[in-house]
Amino acid sequence: MTQSNNVRLGVTLMLMTTLVFAFQDGISRHLAQAYNVYLVVMVRYWFFAAFVIAIACRKAGGLRSASTTTQPVLQGFRSILLALEVCVMVTGFTLLGLVESHAVFACYPLLVAALSGPLLGERVGWRRWSAIAVGFVGVIIILQPGGSVFDPLAAIPLLAAFMFALYGLLTRFAARRDSTATSFFWTGTAGAVTMTLIGIWFWEPMTRVDWAWMGLLCVTGVAGHWLLIRCYEAAEASAVQPFAYFQLVFASAIGITIFGEVIRPNVALGVAIIIIAGLFTLWRERQQR
Repeated sequence: MTQSNNVRLGVTLMLMTTLVFAFQDGISRHLAQAYNVYLVVMVRYWFFAAFVIAIACRKAGGLRSASTTTQPVLQGFRSILLALEVCVMVTGFTLLGLVESHAVFACYPLLVAALSGPLLGERVGWRRWSAIAVGFVGVIIILQPGGSVFDPLAAIPLLAAFMFALYGLLTRFAARRDSTATSFFWTGTAGAVTMTLIGIWFWEPMTRVDWAWMGLLCVTGVAGHWLLIRCYEAAEASAVQPFAYFQLVFASAIGITIFGEVIRPNVALGVAIIIIAGLFTLWRERQQR
């Protein structure tokens, strides 16, 4: 990608990205309540794969250049991991709602920071470890009241956060030898193959209205990824990444207004702690760079 450093444009694109992805999450919840999660994610991945193939065909070297890698096992594993993470997260939407699922999932940047040391050999100082510890205090605050800490369902978005953090670290590791275009191509195609092998067994007919929602889900997925690519072309990741937390805000607004969810006081407090800790780790990473 040809990268500039237009921070204002980058922030605007990130906010648009988070809004589109929040709509995608709302549609995913609606469809997954009526149909099998694997079916919904499979169809979504078919359109995602078509999108990445179309992008690859427009680049120099075409499909051969985009698909060529010296680490196919790594690329395949991280792509499968992301597809399964999407299934876990959408399941969380149906069982816990958008508000609480995103509240817990917001800790994934802290997991990235914690795992970057043992997995990538990056140095994690005491300040970042302190922020990570504080962030997980926020997670405990979210899960504990009302006995929900003992509810296995509460672990679903936390598992999704761990899977997404691991996917992010593996993507960073793959970037040492592969281009962004190659990783993006494998993410879409290997994920689509994985979900087809799983989801085809859960095929069921949909109503015309829900097929329209499915089409909108696919459009938001493609639009969100395109906006994210443009965002990272416009500005450095460290400058725009803090604004990714707005997806929590937008998704919570959809959960409250459309699905009748509520924000419990402990969730609001826990999210505030997690976001402050996450922003601090992002700031420390930027300072070190």
